[in-house]
Amino acid sequence: MPNVLLLGGTTEASALARLFAERGVAATLSYAGRTEKPRAQPIPMRIGGFGGVNGLARYLRDERVTHLVDATHPFAATMSANAVAAARAADVPLLALTRPAWLPAAGDRWTHVPDIAGAVAALGGRPRRILLALGRLHVAAFAAAPQHHYVLRFVDAAVAPPALPDHHLIVDRGPFTVEGDRALMVGHGIDLVVCKNAGGTGAAAKLAAARALGVPVVMIERPALPPRAEVTDPHAVLAWLDHAPSPAKRGV
Repeated sequence: MPNVLLLGGTTEASALARLFAERGVAATLSYAGRTEKPRAQPIPMRIGGFGGVNGLARYLRDERVTHLVDATHPFAATMSANAVAAARAADVPLLALTRPAWLPAAGDRWTHVPDIAGAVAALGGRPRRILLALGRLHVAAFAAAPQHHYVLRFVDAAVAPPALPDHHLIVDRGPFTVEGDRALMVGHGIDLVVCKNAGGTGAAAKLAAARALGVPVVMIERPALPPRAEVTDPHAVLAWLDHAPSPAKRGV
């Protein structure tokens, strides 16, 4: 009988948790704890870190986890790398449930950059009105370009004011609509969008809105990750569980 640890925090993880509950799969959904009020889930949850690779490997052994599914955000590079290493150390099969990356469409005006520092550099010196669609973790880096007006959108209210001298904060949780994001951009006079290539549908509305308005986008590309097996459909995880060898099947 599988005993799955699901590393979550994404809409894909929530969809998979529902499938596990419907199919009666024993599973625990783990959150990193960065969202103050995570949505309730139909399977048991744990919140907080594991303590690096060794801590995660210890958890896999102690909890007799048979399968590890990494459904974290595509930019959770440290957690995903730790999952690969811990799964190998604990001899537990790993599968990543991820989103296909966004690709530019006709009418898009994207500038591709490799990281946050590249995004800051791409803003230029002329003051602009920027939709900074990155969440709260990387906002402080943009204090290096204080001449711009930043519109921020967070899932939770900020504990401390963002470290930007000229900003407007919106607290809201997706999925967002093209109409809503278009109205937001028009209302705030946005002339540049900065975002990560998160992929999926939940956060894609801003790209369609920017395309319709002719607003350019600075697109931060995904970080490199260790080789791992990946799928993009939650149902594919169920098929994998039926065929991936568990420690018990391997005689561990």
